[in-house]
Amino acid sequence: MENKISIIGAGNIGTSIASGLSKSEKFNTKDITLTRRRLELLEPFRKEGFIITSDNEEALEKSNIVIIAVEPQQLDDLLEEISPALDPKKHILVSVITGVNSKVIRKKIGKDVEIVRVMPNTAIAIRESMTCISSSSQNGEALKLTREIFDTVGETMVILEEQMTSATALCACGIAFFLRAIRAASQGGIEIGFHSTESNFMAAQTAKGAASLLLSLGNHPESEVDRVTTPRGCTISGLNQMEHNGFSSAMIKGILHSSEKAAQLYKDDEE
Repeated sequence: MENKISIIGAGNIGTSIASGLSKSEKFNTKDITLTRRRLELLEPFRKEGFIITSDNEEALEKSNIVIIAVEPQQLDDLLEEISPALDPKKHILVSVITGVNSKVIRKKIGKDVEIVRVMPNTAIAIRESMTCISSSSQNGEALKLTREIFDTVGETMVILEEQMTSATALCACGIAFFLRAIRAASQGGIEIGFHSTESNFMAAQTAKGAASLLLSLGNHPESEVDRVTTPRGCTISGLNQMEHNGFSSAMIKGILHSSEKAAQLYKDDEE
């Protein structure tokens, strides 16, 4: 690939994307420009060969793929700043902004720039992201190119744009939900006799194994649960105790609440 990428707003998710793209070996760090107001926070990335700058217009000049990864409340000011430098014949705008429809972005830009929305998660840094992608033109070249880029850093799925907020809750917020579940399992392991480092490793590897089973075999989770549970056994006893205390219900409610919250993070002042 000969694409030049700029990541505007290289915070946690922006730098995770940069790290994942670099580790994929499909992109050279010299072809990726990172921007941030506090440039000193990007110094480690400069040492790795990334181009860093606080000048967003300079970043756009160096790239044809523009990934915007700022907080929702910073979006309006950013679009006002970069819209004069956006060239519909050159740039594809990839938005990682939670809760902001592409129609809103296009209206504020005032140009017919190709816009693709993506929602990765922080596992992109180790090329294990679940990235959801949407575009107004489902078969467009911009969508195809964006998917090719994010396929190098994990798994991708093209979804309808109206599903992007839900994808945020399930996949992006979901990383934290599963990490908290692993932490809880680790704490249980400590209480039954393992040291914290041992318990954390055992819980994490067990979670990895469970996920790998589903991804490799394509089975429903309950079919794999049935393979572990036996009549009057210790596994079903533990599962039932968790359900009595609301384990599944808490996870479902958390995802629903995150989805509702994600939909409220951006407010269009023009509406």
